[in-house]
Amino acid sequence: MALTYKQRRRWSLLLLLVFLPIYILVAVLIMSIAIRAPLIVEFAIYVFLGIAWVFPFKRVFMGIGQADPDAPEEN
Repeated sequence: MALTYKQRRRWSLLLLLVFLPIYILVAVLIMSIAIRAPLIVEFAIYVFLGIAWVFPFKRVFMGIGQADPDAPEEN
């Protein structure tokens, strides 16, 4: 079942306000526990983790910044 525009907006808000901070805390915790890598490798890991979280949720964020396509047209 496809999500409506309103459902996608709500899910995107929930993901950004709840999931993303938790994801960041877990990623930093894992990196602090891991063996210290060279600076460039550690930077690459952080860049990867910073980008990788969005791929599972790509369809939720599609078109969120645009006008509601489900709304009735105003004359």
